[in-house]
Amino acid sequence: MASAIHILNGLPLEPHKLYGLAEKIEGVFGVTTKVVPTALPIERAFDQSRRQYNSTALLALLVNQNKDKDIKEILIVDVDLYIPVLTFVFGEAQLNGVAAIVSTYRLQNQFYGIGRNDVSTMERLEKEAIHELGHTFGLYHCRQFECVMRSSTYVEEIDLKTAKPCGSCTSVLRSDL
Repeated sequence: MASAIHILNGLPLEPHKLYGLAEKIEGVFGVTTKVVPTALPIERAFDQSRRQYNSTALLALLVNQNKDKDIKEILIVDVDLYIPVLTFVFGEAQLNGVAAIVSTYRLQNQFYGIGRNDVSTMERLEKEAIHELGHTFGLYHCRQFECVMRSSTYVEEIDLKTAKPCGSCTSVLRSDL
């Protein structure tokens, strides 16, 4: 069981927005959540040929820096992420592990040629952060339409789900916590 969750601020996002995210995460998982600045060398995960960052490599960096295995960490970045078998990912996490990563890069309307909407971006970030942290707490992808643990391959799918686990996922989460 985690004693805390640390949100590692790896992007130029106003701290007050991340404090709001911390409150949402704390409400779902019931674990003290803090915002912590980081200097993780994310450039090590950059793939020049793809012009993207390998999220698995970033996750490994995060795991290797985590000295307290009772604390789960989620790194928030603003770079384009991928895994070798997919064109892109919104995030990645260790199942039953201590680390997760989420990028705002493809969560922003501007990426899709639509006008900027910070509220929408933060709602998407909230859902993706809770989704990836859910994996660190042992949750798998869910088939319930509105469950935060449902897999999302398009930003529109993120918009359709809620920021909370469904009843079944909540039961699994509560039994693990």
